[in-house]
Amino acid sequence: MTEAAVLERLVAVVREEGGLLAGALAPDDAAGAVETPFGALAARGPRAAGHPADLELVVEAVREGYLLHYGRPRVLTRDDDDLALLAGDRLYALGLERLATAGDLDAVRALADLIALGAQAQAAADPALADAVWEAGATEVGWGPHEALASAKDAARAGDPQAAERLRAAARQAGSNPAPAR
Repeated sequence: MTEAAVLERLVAVVREEGGLLAGALAPDDAAGAVETPFGALAARGPRAAGHPADLELVVEAVREGYLLHYGRPRVLTRDDDDLALLAGDRLYALGLERLATAGDLDAVRALADLIALGAQAQAAADPALADAVWEAGATEVGWGPHEALASAKDAARAGDPQAAERLRAAARQAGSNPAPAR
C-alpha cells in the first residue's frame, strides 16, 4: 500500500465516525508528501498478512494521535489545542480498540508500551529515543513479542542512556529473527 493510501483510509475512518474529530480533518491539500514509515514497517511483518485489525492502519492511527500530542499531525489540524489533545486520545483508542476487538492482546500490549514510552521520551526531550520507540513498537506489532524487545523496553523504562540504541538493535533482531518473548 502507498503511504498516501493508508492516510486516506484513516481520513475515511475519521469521517465515518463524524463529530468533532471529523470536523478537525485538515483540508485535502494540507497533508502533501508525508512519510508513514511505521505503519509500513508493521505491515511488512508476518503477523500483518490477513490480520483482521489492519495493522498498518492501526499503527498510523496511533501515530496520528501521537503527532496530535507531540508534533505535526498529517491529517488532522491543531487549530484548537484542547481538541487536538482529545483527538489524539481518540486515535490512540481507535487503534487499541481495533486490536482488542481482533483479540490481539500482544499487539495491544506493544502499542500501549509504545504510547507510554513515547510519552516518556517526549518528557525527557529525547527525539532519538522517541524514534527508536516507534521503530521497536511497529516491529513488535508486525513481528510479535521478542525477548530483545522486552529487554530494550525495560531499559528505556529505567532511563538507560543507551535505550535508543538498544531499541533499534532489538527491532532489527526481532524483524530478522522472530523469537518468543519472556
